[in-house]
Amino acid sequence: MRAVGYQKSLPITDENALVDIDLPTPQATGRDLLVEIKAVSVNPIDTKVRKRAEPPPGEWKILGWDAAGIVRQTGPGVTRFRPGDEVWYSGAVTRPGTNSQFHLVDERIVGHKPKSLNWAQAAAMPLTTITAWEMLFDRLDISRPIPGVASALLIIGAGGGVGSMAVQLAKRPGNVLVIGTASRPETTEWARALGANHVIDHASPLAPQIEALGLGAPGFVFSTTRTDQHFPDVVKLIAPQGRFGLIDDPPSLDVMTFKAKSVSTHWELMFTRTTFGTSDMIRQAEILEEASNLVDAGVLRTTLTDVLGPINAANLRRAHALLESGTVKGKIALEGFGI
Repeated sequence: MRAVGYQKSLPITDENALVDIDLPTPQATGRDLLVEIKAVSVNPIDTKVRKRAEPPPGEWKILGWDAAGIVRQTGPGVTRFRPGDEVWYSGAVTRPGTNSQFHLVDERIVGHKPKSLNWAQAAAMPLTTITAWEMLFDRLDISRPIPGVASALLIIGAGGGVGSMAVQLAKRPGNVLVIGTASRPETTEWARALGANHVIDHASPLAPQIEALGLGAPGFVFSTTRTDQHFPDVVKLIAPQGRFGLIDDPPSLDVMTFKAKSVSTHWELMFTRTTFGTSDMIRQAEILEEASNLVDAGVLRTTLTDVLGPINAANLRRAHALLESGTVKGKIALEGFGI
């Protein structure tokens, strides 16, 4: 089968950073599905792993943690799917990625693809949907109000992949006011189009802008990017007894500054359940099934903004370069295999 991989961690400008290769087609065992990949999307974790993790000498590392495709084979323990089913999922960081013609994935983290989306539109959503869903409802628990505090959520980086889904999902309970941040006209417009009630500029101090809105201190803050830069402002603007969540990797984070306000801090990594094989791993399949229904009902929309062409090394290098530039709005996808 065709695949895209690497053997050395190299700058994305190097042609060997990602290369086209041929590998044996795997076989499904246990609770695995063998999926024929129709489309993938690219996430910041792809670039992080490429830079930091080299495979053993002589072996290939395959990236990719978003996919939409067709089930071609099922392991003997599979109960939820059969060959021919159209699926979407985000895989596991502990296993080979989705940048290959065929891919093995545990059925407990797979959902049925929304019927109303094409392959690329669907592939753009799983990782960011699960990440945003787990943060908002499993970690921050935005459906549980903070006593005496306006039910407002600040999303730092509302124009990015996770932020784009968080804006939409936060509107679902119906009583949460969403404040997004962006710094460019196109991302500001994008966040508003997705449902943000207000959009402020994260290139300027956040606390004064929040105060100027006249809404009171938000009880929830979700930081998707550059948390270390925005953290002092978050300490100022968040309400007492608020809940703060983050997904990026700040070099340091002094949560002691939250003590006076009794603010709780929540990390979210959507690969935790698969990495540790938690007893509730199937929750990710449940999230994807519910999200699929919401997409088909017109409640959620895909955050796909660009399809770079077929799945090959050259196009994946382009996608990585765009992500590393920090200017991507929404999600980038690739569809089909080709030169």
